Amino acid sequence: MHDPWVRSMTNGETIMASAEIEAPPERIFRALVGEEVEQWWGSADSYRMVDWSADLRVGGRWTVTARGADGRDLPASGEFVEIEAPRRIVQTRAYAWDHPTLGRRQTTLAWLLQPTARGTRLTICHGGFAGLGEAATEHAEDWGRVLAWLQAYVQAGRLAAA
Repeated sequence: MHDPWVRSMTNGETIMASAEIEAPPERIFRALVGEEVEQWWGSADSYRMVDWSADLRVGGRWTVTARGADGRDLPASGEFVEIEAPRRIVQTRAYAWDHPTLGRRQTTLAWLLQPTARGTRLTICHGGFAGLGEAATEHAEDWGRVLAWLQAYVQAGRLAAA
């Protein structure tokens, strides 16, 4: 179950997910693209993010490995298409393994950070699932979990101050 401030949905082609997070956009932005991402992204019963690297510039590449609870490594990578710190990140994304519902299809992911009275409304728009409704549904659920992980990390007071 997700925190009541986390919402995720899909129309079968595009995913929208959002959460209210009690930290300023600058800190959330760094948590999304900096090394700190390995601290909050994942859980012992699903997977943990390891080996994150990012060349944070338009045209720069990023790579990551998600290590499953079973110890299997699941790499993914992409390119930054737009960066407007601390308000917007757009990146391509593709698995380097045969995902059961998505395969190796490249998708496009946008992170939108909007200041609010409580901190930041973080919205994810993930497109490129046309014809793959099962993959879209699965990824919508996953994005809800990701936002809940970040929200819990912030609520526990573990978000880096600098």
